[in-house]
Amino acid sequence: MAAATPTRVVAMTRISGGRAAAAVAVVLGCLAAAGCSGSEDAATQPKTATTTSAAPSTPTEDTAGNRGREFTADPTIVNARPIPFDSWTRLAADRIAVNFQTGTPECYGVDATVRETDSTVTVELRAGTRADAVGRMCTMNAVFGSVELALKSPLGDRQVLSAV
Repeated sequence: MAAATPTRVVAMTRISGGRAAAAVAVVLGCLAAAGCSGSEDAATQPKTATTTSAAPSTPTEDTAGNRGREFTADPTIVNARPIPFDSWTRLAADRIAVNFQTGTPECYGVDATVRETDSTVTVELRAGTRADAVGRMCTMNAVFGSVELALKSPLGDRQVLSAV
């Protein structure tokens, strides 16, 4: 026959209303803080595609050829979000560079989609975390960057638009 296990008696005490409210507030505060923490942990982040419904804006052409730190389009970025670009530069008849602000290229990347019509070239620029930087400590420095984009046909006198 098995030995009887001792039973523990837990005394239930009544908590005053003020202390109970304080305890609930602390628990909710901890849950809120945990929910607001960064998502750049070691877990694999889902790739996201975003579409914008805002009307395109018209960035200015930089005829002086000023360009920022060179970025290469990276379709593997995670947590991608649309960003505007400030200006653009004509590189060749069928190549432009768009100039923007984002984080450092060691941690952050950009990708772009180009839609061309007879009268416009609309660029949807997206920024996000580089796939190889997920979970890495990254600084929050703003960088003036540029990315080169190939066009299907010569730019000519078509207007360059930012999708956001």
